[in-house]
Amino acid sequence: MSGARLLRFWRKRGQLVLPGLVTLAAMLLLQIIGFAPLDRAGLLLFDTYQRITPRAYEDAPVRIVDIDDETVRRLGQWPWPRTDIADLTRRLTAAGASAIAFDIVFSESDRTSPARLADRARRDNGGRDVLAALRNLPDHDSVFAETIGASPVVLGYFLTNERGPQVAPKAGVAVSGSPPRAGVPAFTGAIEPITPLRDAASGLGFVSLIGDSDGIIRKAPLIALQNGQLLPSLSLDALRTAQGAGSLIVKASDGSGEMGGTAGDVVSLKVGDFEVPTTHAGQLYMYYTAPRPDRVVAAWKILENALPRAEMERLFAGRIVLIGTGAAGLRDLVATPIQDRELGVMVHAQAVEQMVLGKFLFRPDWGPGLERSLLLALGLLLVVALPVLGAARGAVLGGAMVGGIIASSWFAFSGYRFLLDPTYPVLGLAAVYGIETIAIYYREERQRAYIHKAFDRYLSPELVRRIVDDPGQLQLGGEEREMTVLFCDIRSFSSLSERLTPQEIIRFLIAFLTPMCDILLGRKATIDKFIGDAILAFWNAPLDDPDQHANAARGALAMVDRLKALNVEMPGGAEPWPGQVAIGIGLNSGPCCVGNMGSAQRLSYSLIGDTVNLASRIEGLTKYYGVQIAIGSALQTKLPGFAALPLDRVRVVGRDAPETVYVLLGDETLAADSTYRAFADRQDAMLAAYWRQEWGAVKASIAEDEEAAAGFGLTKYRALMLERVAHFEAHSPGSNWDGVFQAVEK
Repeated sequence: MSGARLLRFWRKRGQLVLPGLVTLAAMLLLQIIGFAPLDRAGLLLFDTYQRITPRAYEDAPVRIVDIDDETVRRLGQWPWPRTDIADLTRRLTAAGASAIAFDIVFSESDRTSPARLADRARRDNGGRDVLAALRNLPDHDSVFAETIGASPVVLGYFLTNERGPQVAPKAGVAVSGSPPRAGVPAFTGAIEPITPLRDAASGLGFVSLIGDSDGIIRKAPLIALQNGQLLPSLSLDALRTAQGAGSLIVKASDGSGEMGGTAGDVVSLKVGDFEVPTTHAGQLYMYYTAPRPDRVVAAWKILENALPRAEMERLFAGRIVLIGTGAAGLRDLVATPIQDRELGVMVHAQAVEQMVLGKFLFRPDWGPGLERSLLLALGLLLVVALPVLGAARGAVLGGAMVGGIIASSWFAFSGYRFLLDPTYPVLGLAAVYGIETIAIYYREERQRAYIHKAFDRYLSPELVRRIVDDPGQLQLGGEEREMTVLFCDIRSFSSLSERLTPQEIIRFLIAFLTPMCDILLGRKATIDKFIGDAILAFWNAPLDDPDQHANAARGALAMVDRLKALNVEMPGGAEPWPGQVAIGIGLNSGPCCVGNMGSAQRLSYSLIGDTVNLASRIEGLTKYYGVQIAIGSALQTKLPGFAALPLDRVRVVGRDAPETVYVLLGDETLAADSTYRAFADRQDAMLAAYWRQEWGAVKASIAEDEEAAAGFGLTKYRALMLERVAHFEAHSPGSNWDGVFQAVEK
């Protein structure tokens, strides 16, 4: 190739390469300085990794004692007298617990102590004998403090940024290397346990948890600074106390390169026999297990001697026990990558487990450098290759790169527990591909006339326009959308057909389907297909419909009203009409895959998905319950102003998950009617009694509401519920019954 031709070649390619280079440089700069939305995307990816492969649960020497709802119900409202908490502590100590850590801050004196009760009695002019007797009883806080002094107890406290006391830790804290820098969480105040309890405790640790910007607890702080003093967390001091160790060692980088990082970066913590790798801020990357009920013991079982001594020792001997409050109104709930609502004490417990088992996640020092190198090297390769390969083959190359990066990140996590973030390399490659592809296609003209000529006679103008805008839609498959689906079926169509000739059946169906479809199309529905006498329609595709749920509900109600009019107008008219025609309509809402589906020879714009299948099953249930319109729970939540009543919990044929089915009776006008609202309240109460197996209450409610139920078209449904009650009275469903009815017909 001559020099002139080579120059022309590079001039031509350079026009396409330059946008890619600029894009690559911008992504590299974002990665270096940090960009919060992309950084959060990496965190969410690591969350996904944990959900896919959570830490395997092992019977580590850690237990949680939960003051749960049942405990409060049995033992009384919180806060309890400290004598009860002392009793719990003594029992755990007797069972051999190596440390007992409270995720509870006893920041005030016990208000039920005898002396405080005596003061109250004195103010209320109580008798002298009563006052003397009360004052001679031991103080509850003193009893608890004495118990703490005889037990390996670690108390918790909150750190604050308000003015407060300086915490005096029980553990000595030594620093190896440079003093930890400002990355360690810093506070100025604290809310501590009262002095007698604090003085008696073997350990003292903060319980404060700090989430990421989205509130999710991905890292547990093990140390914190209060006015320049290093303090241990509850989990860390519990581990120290369990070993009988006197101090902790904080290993921090001194900037010499031997331990890596910047001077003052925390590298690890040493507590007794255990060394714990941390972030530069002294935090532990949490590697959660899936929920494990056997990790938790309800407090009432211990206090009411529900566990034999041998079982107590099996559960608690040699273990670190963390005590928390899981009862409603008391619970400290946090979000984790595994659970949206998790008890804070569970985070502390799992932190101890990780430290004991040595199961850690690592964000290696070389990780950011590797991620930037991947972005730069692979990005440059794609920038140069795309103009040569073209968009299609370039997509294969880019896809292989992206797949390799994600697979490597997953392999690093699953095999070595390394946190290597593929976000910037992957999005950088995607951005380079997108920008260069736009540059390539900008120079090419599209041939739209051919598509119009080929498809005008087969598809609607709207679908043709969409295909012209995006020819990729001609591929098999489609897009996932949130949609609303309607199935409508004529009741007893086979018996109706016996009265008509084949030609009359066709004329009847035209007379029926035409007004029904007019209503649906007027409500922005897409008519998918006719299945004999049935209609399948959907909303929110191909065009967006922000009012899809209300449009579907109003359309179904209008169909029922129109059919009532047709049953009056049509008999005896020009078109055949077989008496009183009835229909059943099933509606459901949720994600569906919609698009051009079928075979390579014939495509049809349709939709599939569990939402569609469930809508079909719900339509089938209308005949069983004797109602005209039934809807799924997902749609019901989108229709807050409509008159919809719950009917039943059903497990439909071919589906494991139960579904709450509702009857749609009317729109906002009916929903605002006082008679309807009163009936709706009674229907809710009847169902609640049914699910609680209070059969007498169900029968009484149905008998009292017979006339009202008939007015709302629920006579058959109420009779059905009476049959079930009679069956269950004769054959009890048992205490484990979940209230779900198993449908046996589609």
